[in-house]
Amino acid sequence: MGKVIVVASGKGGTGKTTSVGAISSCLAALGHKTLCMDCDAGLRNLDIVIGMTEYAITDFTDVLEGFATLEEACVEHPKIQGLFFLPAPAFRGPDEVDPEAMSALIGQIKERFDYCLIDAPAGIGTGFRLAAQNADMALVVTVGDLPSIRDGQRVVEKLGALGIQDVRLIVNRVKPRQYRQLKATVDDVIDTVGARLIGLVPEDKAVYLASNRETPLVLYENRRAALAFLRIARRVSGEQLPLKGRLSR
Repeated sequence: MGKVIVVASGKGGTGKTTSVGAISSCLAALGHKTLCMDCDAGLRNLDIVIGMTEYAITDFTDVLEGFATLEEACVEHPKIQGLFFLPAPAFRGPDEVDPEAMSALIGQIKERFDYCLIDAPAGIGTGFRLAAQNADMALVVTVGDLPSIRDGQRVVEKLGALGIQDVRLIVNRVKPRQYRQLKATVDDVIDTVGARLIGLVPEDKAVYLASNRETPLVLYENRRAALAFLRIARRVSGEQLPLKGRLSR
């Protein structure tokens, strides 16, 4: 059986969708059959991040309603072998999706893929619960500002309430100088959010450029952020790697 990982954040702009695309791509590159699933119904953007906009035709509601099989709806990436994509609907909201049907779909996915990373909507509303309800693991993405950290803490609490015990933290867009100016450390972020750290991702202009050129980050440039996401993917797959790049005061 495969492993389902929901990727969540308390607010928009933390790099959650970028994280889903990058980690999924890296898991596939490591030899794991991987599905990245957009669960942000009505506000989907994962197709842009992984460069599959022209393939976002059949979405997960088509599978739920019997208009397509899972195999027909999941499209393999043209350049990354083993990476598959399942879009969210563009014109339907999460309130229109049956949670029980979604649970059944996730069961099918776990039988066919080694990993499924779900891009949850930002916040803790209906869409978040729909995305997270069947997850085996959660990755919470935050940046260093106080609103993001506080919202990340609320997301961790809600994940716990849903029964998800394996919750990890990604601190994204890390700028050491900014932390020094705030007289803060990444440890402060970890302590406040309340989740175990799985990786630090440095600020990197390649992320912005890759997204706007609709190119997966791992194919765009071998830059710092791409390597950080590769280390996170390796930890997700069970490798014991030391956490590098901790900031001190």
